[in-house]
Amino acid sequence: MTAGAFVLTAVAAAFIGIPCLALLLNVRSADVWAALGNQWVLEALGLSLRTSLVATVICVLLGSPAAYLLARIEFPGKRFVDSLLQLPLVIPPIVAGVALLMAFGRRGLLGHALMVAGLRIPFTSVAVVLAQVFMGLPLLVQAARAGFKVVPRSVEEASQTLGASQLRTFLRVTIPMSWPALVSGAILCWGRSMGEFGATIMFAGNMRGTTRTMPLAILTAMQGDIDAALVLAVMLMLISAVMFVGARWALGGVGNAA
Repeated sequence: MTAGAFVLTAVAAAFIGIPCLALLLNVRSADVWAALGNQWVLEALGLSLRTSLVATVICVLLGSPAAYLLARIEFPGKRFVDSLLQLPLVIPPIVAGVALLMAFGRRGLLGHALMVAGLRIPFTSVAVVLAQVFMGLPLLVQAARAGFKVVPRSVEEASQTLGASQLRTFLRVTIPMSWPALVSGAILCWGRSMGEFGATIMFAGNMRGTTRTMPLAILTAMQGDIDAALVLAVMLMLISAVMFVGARWALGGVGNAA
């Protein structure tokens, strides 16, 4: 049984590792510098970094309180809220993009109200951020919820017994003790935002300098500049790998704390 498990694990690792290695081997340092000299590559990289950072901050602000409620408090409809917040993990990203368009588009559910307010969201940089938040929020909630669960209630109760309010206890006790999980969730959320494609192209489009993030730039480059596409793909893969390693390190901190 053990020998068979090792063989199957090796096959699985090779299945993941070989394509990644092939991608790296097909990119030369000269190609990297050449690609970085292209203005549209820098625009895509800068846009991805900016929008993913903003999306991550929004996810932290929205997801942390939600994760705390789900981890600590019983309330009517809790299972429904939990399932709803995790829904983007199981629906295809392109479906998420269509859903966002039907909600915030000109003919969408909130479209008329937004037009009256003079706001146009689809096919703008704001739409890129919203698509990233939609797809990244569940990862933040999952990680933060796990972190809040390992904080002993006795510590929080002791803090409140000493006179601290619930908010002060949350900020000064709960957050620091669950910090590794929050960092992990933020890293995973950032990585998901950086790699978001389906929801972005449906809701924000593929306009250079405005909505063309790195994944969309890869798609565009594949149609005419394969070297630039490979460089962008390697950049995105390495960024994702660094984020994943950081998340695993943070989660290791949670395990040690537990």
